[in-house]
Amino acid sequence: MEDEGGELYLLRHFAPSSSSPSPPHQLRAMDHRQDLSSELDPAALLTSASTSSSSPPDSASPSFSFSHPSPARYTLAVTDLSCPAPRRRGSVLPPFLSCLFSAPDAGAGDQALLKSVSFTATSSNILAVVGPSGAGKSTLLRILSGRGTGTEISTKPGTVSLNGHAVTSRAHLRRLCGFVTQDDNLLPLLTVRETILFAARFRLRAFTAGERLDRVDALMQELGLSDVADSYVGGASGSRGVSGGERKRVSVAVEVVHDPPVLLLDEPTSGLDSRSATDVLSLLREVSRARRQVVVLSIHQPSYRMLAGYVSSLLLLSRGAVAHAGDLASLEDALARLGHKIPPQLNPLELAIEVTADLAAAYTNDAHHHDADDDEMTRLVISNAAGRRLDDGGGYCSRLTEISALTVRCWRTMHRTRELFAARAAQAVVGGLGLGSVYFHLGGPDKSPDGVALRLGLFAFTLSFLLSSTVEALPILLHERRVLMREASRGAYRLSSYVAANALVFAPCLLAVSVLFAAPLYWLAGLRADPLAAFAFFVLAVWLIVLMASSLVLFLSAVSPDFVLGNALICVFLGVFFLFSGYFIPKESIPRYWGFMYYVSMYRYPLDLLLINEYGGSARDKCVAWVGGNTSHAGVGVCLRTGADVLRDRGIDEGMKWVNVGVMLGFFLLYRVMCWAVLVRRASKTTL
Repeated sequence: MEDEGGELYLLRHFAPSSSSPSPPHQLRAMDHRQDLSSELDPAALLTSASTSSSSPPDSASPSFSFSHPSPARYTLAVTDLSCPAPRRRGSVLPPFLSCLFSAPDAGAGDQALLKSVSFTATSSNILAVVGPSGAGKSTLLRILSGRGTGTEISTKPGTVSLNGHAVTSRAHLRRLCGFVTQDDNLLPLLTVRETILFAARFRLRAFTAGERLDRVDALMQELGLSDVADSYVGGASGSRGVSGGERKRVSVAVEVVHDPPVLLLDEPTSGLDSRSATDVLSLLREVSRARRQVVVLSIHQPSYRMLAGYVSSLLLLSRGAVAHAGDLASLEDALARLGHKIPPQLNPLELAIEVTADLAAAYTNDAHHHDADDDEMTRLVISNAAGRRLDDGGGYCSRLTEISALTVRCWRTMHRTRELFAARAAQAVVGGLGLGSVYFHLGGPDKSPDGVALRLGLFAFTLSFLLSSTVEALPILLHERRVLMREASRGAYRLSSYVAANALVFAPCLLAVSVLFAAPLYWLAGLRADPLAAFAFFVLAVWLIVLMASSLVLFLSAVSPDFVLGNALICVFLGVFFLFSGYFIPKESIPRYWGFMYYVSMYRYPLDLLLINEYGGSARDKCVAWVGGNTSHAGVGVCLRTGADVLRDRGIDEGMKWVNVGVMLGFFLLYRVMCWAVLVRRASKTTL
């Protein structure tokens, strides 16, 4: 354990030596394939760490105390990054996804989303990407954070480099960069502490529970979240919680808990008042200095106070091209050289945005910035320990750890969504009592011939009621999906673990709902009471029905882009399944080309199961429909149908009872597997 801890210590905290950097010509001569292989080789990292000289302590260490050396310094360099506009024909991808192809289309011309963007960002500084709407700010950040499709951002080595080493793997970019999106994709019913602790549990795998808790407490202290640590995050659908500025700080905490060398933020001040926006920028400045992180953020309309007080340098984009790169003073000089005088009512950036075309033309003609970028790129040497320190050796936690953590989180979310569980419980009780009162003692004590038809109608309506009763969970699942995509895209856990945890939480809750519905309905309707096992099997059948429904809704929540389309899909699926259940159209009357729908209908198997439970077993030989008398007067009346007659007329084989149970469980599992497949696909393409 001691050796293992030392190895992880070096992997996590190894910093490149600043005392003896390699000459620039040696950097240029390094073989790119060797760089990538050594990047993934722990032995090479340990060797490099042991032979490098230690850096002196830095006065800008984090405000919290951990026993580790000063963080490494980093230089992020981007050279000639271009992004073609998406092809109009045959492309169904959002515009920024096409940026990850190797080269822009010939003739794309001015339609390119990014055009030869080059810049350098260093540790302890904030680089603000600014420009008018449509300039390419968000596109640039998404490329740098590894969001999109494809395995490489460019076939040209060196497009994106960290300390002189090219990074072309999208997965590696995601490990290197923390990415805070414009929207705060957080679970509203978790507290601030729980949210950050959950991120730490999967990002800091080598830490003990106590170490993770200490780190989270220190991080909350650093980010000014200690006073709201036990408050709900809130924010979704009007959920009450912390303020917008505090919620943004929680998003930052989730992304920096594992100390990534680069932190990217897409418009972190959007939607905040001026005070909250200034507080966020002040916080980011302190974080960048304390942790020596490279901070790159996009900002739409920064005030002069923000630019002068918190931003170290600017990258002004105009239609995807660089119009200016430098600090605020250099921007003022560039405007002066072009003959533009800054009016008193405008800050330099506001004027620059109005004349971006002139600035872009002047910047393109100035070749000096290329040399400056090249010198900065070769300033430091890195043995790629940064990539290793992000994920504590890569991989996932154990399956049991993932499922247990996700189960606890899912249970807390469900338990705190009181209106959802209360609505389901009330719906079950009211539905059971209502149906039981309508179908009170089906067929009466005389067992009239109408009793069989009434029972069949009751079972059909019960199926429709139960299968449609889980739609209210759709908006909650849709919001949770955004959080899930953000976490899964960062490699926090396996999506299959989430699907399993969701099932473990929902199954007992749906069992309770099933009992609340089945108990009043069964006895009020006068369904088969002998033996008592028939009631237990009825509860099992109802439970399997709602389990199938929950899996279907989970699958459609993964497929649907929003609630409106999701709700429409649920209605279509349930309507089609009900049509081919055999209730409206007998199997023999279904057209041959639609015959397969009878076998894939979710309604068919539970409907058969309920009929077998009512008319099979010991009720098989009992008379269920009399004429001319009742069962209490022996020898009076004529038995029209027995239980066996009912099953035979419906084409139901009593021996298929447990097969139907297995098929219903199969539907439950099938829709969850399909949900997992869709989520994996979405996670590989997400921009969150």
